[in-house]
Amino acid sequence: MNNENLLSKANELHARRGEVREIAAIDLGSNSFHMIIARIVNGTLQVLSRLKQKVQLAEGLDENQVLSPAAIERGVNCLALFAERLQGFPADNVNVVGTYTLRRAVNNEEFLRQAAKVFPYPIHIISGKTEAKTIYAGVCHTQPEIGRKFVIDIGGGSTEMIIGDDFTPLVAESRHMGCVSFAKKFFPNGQISKENFEQARQSAVNKIEDLSWEYRKLGWQSVLGSSGTIKTVYQVITATLDPNGIITAERLQNLIERTLQASHFEELNIAGLNPDRVDVFVPGLAILSAVFDVFGLENMRYSDGALREGVIYSLEKNFQVSDIRTRTALGLAEQFNLDLAQADRVANSAKTLIDQYIHWQKPHLADEMKNLLIWAARLLEVGIVINHRNVQKHSAYILQNMELPGFDREQQRLLVNLVRYHTGAFKKNDLPIFARYADEDVLALLLLLRISVILNKSRQATDSTDKINLRIDRSLQTWELTFEKHYLDNNPLVWNELRLESNLLKDLELSLIFN
Repeated sequence: MNNENLLSKANELHARRGEVREIAAIDLGSNSFHMIIARIVNGTLQVLSRLKQKVQLAEGLDENQVLSPAAIERGVNCLALFAERLQGFPADNVNVVGTYTLRRAVNNEEFLRQAAKVFPYPIHIISGKTEAKTIYAGVCHTQPEIGRKFVIDIGGGSTEMIIGDDFTPLVAESRHMGCVSFAKKFFPNGQISKENFEQARQSAVNKIEDLSWEYRKLGWQSVLGSSGTIKTVYQVITATLDPNGIITAERLQNLIERTLQASHFEELNIAGLNPDRVDVFVPGLAILSAVFDVFGLENMRYSDGALREGVIYSLEKNFQVSDIRTRTALGLAEQFNLDLAQADRVANSAKTLIDQYIHWQKPHLADEMKNLLIWAARLLEVGIVINHRNVQKHSAYILQNMELPGFDREQQRLLVNLVRYHTGAFKKNDLPIFARYADEDVLALLLLLRISVILNKSRQATDSTDKINLRIDRSLQTWELTFEKHYLDNNPLVWNELRLESNLLKDLELSLIFN
């Protein structure tokens, strides 16, 4: 279980206490320009703002790889807007990268020359492999998956495919196929047909099929997709097929069939499809279909991290840690001045109890749920900075509305609800229905967390115990706690809190026995 003692980890942070640095990363993509502005506080990163402007540079790239004056003007105007926000930023704190279209444009010097008039920061036009490795870093810094990962990013002008172990990319390739360039080449004037879709898909297959053997030989444990096209497919699947948004070969084919019923981009009326992505959705779908076919993919999860996240994390060397969730927790600990000793006590109790729980309805998710319980135990008091009264509500609000790198949306949702109901009265109907987790498992996690909190109400290490036996009957309705001899006699506060909890659980048709 990757859930280390935060107290020892936090000591490293205290050495850097007081450091505040604002940084910015800009991704000059073929479809859109993106800017992230973040603040580094005590070695952790807080995103302050995200700005996006649709520029479609690739649309202005002709057959001779000349970037049109109109496309240059759109790009420069966007950079002028970004420059306003960056006033006062030193050059060392701003990293700007140009990707496929600027790589390919024979007149990219003209773009850089005009940009320099309104934008005082250097622009680095990076190679396809550098782009791929940076995308991989962005995904790794924001996703909880460990082990070998296959990361795919479909941009406006190119598609990057990377396999790596943890933070280390093993192979990284960039191929000249993107949703904007394919829209221009295979879907002129927004016309859709089975023929031009198949031409686009086959063209993508031809560009990447030479990678199939090497990539399949390396293998992977998880597949992650990033950037606009895959995000859009994820959003459509979430809205129409699966609340988790898992992209499968079957769902992708279903989406393609629905899409091909339209004859023009303007006719696309699909739930979850952002109007800003209508003109690049179909070509992006053709590329993604080719990727699934060539590599024999079964499923793919969407990642919020991409090139710009990789760029921003590259500005601070201290961010490369193997456990993203630990970094997130440390950041919250610093920001909200958590009592880390108490957090560790509650987490240790939770671990003692959950290691004895065997009644999982979805056993394949047991390790994931165990980890989420421990993180909930560590973070349940972030709301105390607002007020100790109703701390559970304040904590839940904070965790719900913050970016939590290392936790996907459904994991964050479970974390929030565990924290929300870790104390105080609640009803079963208060807990939401999860697409990924069984209702019985969620309730069990909550009860385990509530008991762990009760065991540490005194906030004293001397009163803690790791000698607790937990038994639950097959109906999951009777919970029995057995403590070492005289423990409850010596801890009347714990005894009283367990008594109150037992009375509360009766209303839920549950029984809590303790001795």
